[in-house]
Amino acid sequence: MYGWIFRHLPGPLWVRILLSAVLIAAAVLALMEYVFPWLAENSFFPSSEDSTIGGS
Repeated sequence: MYGWIFRHLPGPLWVRILLSAVLIAAAVLALMEYVFPWLAENSFFPSSEDSTIGGS
């Protein structure tokens, strides 16, 4: 899959490497800013605020 994406990016090798880095950074940013916070709010796993360990 990654090879297919890399082969279909335009330009010489250095441009494809730069575009790959930008695409990876955009994917990480989207996950950190939107997906993971939404998942933390809507998951059924207990959060650290709900923990009874160490509470008084």
